[in-house]
Amino acid sequence: MTDQFKEIQPQKIPDNPFKLIGSDWMLITAKTGDGFNSMTANWGGLGFLWEKNVCFCFIRPQRYTFQFLDRSDLFALSFFPEKYREALELFGTKSGRDVDKVALTGLHPLNQPDGTVWYREARLVIVCRKIYYQDLIPGNFIDTEIDKFYQSHDYHRMFIGEIQKCLVK
Repeated sequence: MTDQFKEIQPQKIPDNPFKLIGSDWMLITAKTGDGFNSMTANWGGLGFLWEKNVCFCFIRPQRYTFQFLDRSDLFALSFFPEKYREALELFGTKSGRDVDKVALTGLHPLNQPDGTVWYREARLVIVCRKIYYQDLIPGNFIDTEIDKFYQSHDYHRMFIGEIQKCLVK
């Protein structure tokens, strides 16, 4: 079911990354064994690090997706047309521990031979191999305004992934 997607080089991603991640949002999806989970995110970025095209994203440890990404070597970032905004809102506000987000939204996950899962409705998919993680350390916050995001002291883990492939419709 990947025939409707065309592979491109990461440098050819047609979107502004600030809008793509910050405004359009993405689903982060990771799979372990027979299970997978996705969550909406709008914290992250794309860039070049260690002579690799990379993405980085942030997940709080209490999120259900965290355990999948923590145990998986690969993950996918799926970006959608605006008409799927309500589905992304649900993926961001409901937990896969409690509800079947796929059934509630009607999105169609595609299990890939490489072990990743992404969505047929996506307009852009970035498949990544996890190469680094770092828990955020509050003592390293130089800007004290950052503390407002962590009133419960539930600091994110940053994951850096080497981009393995980019797919567009």
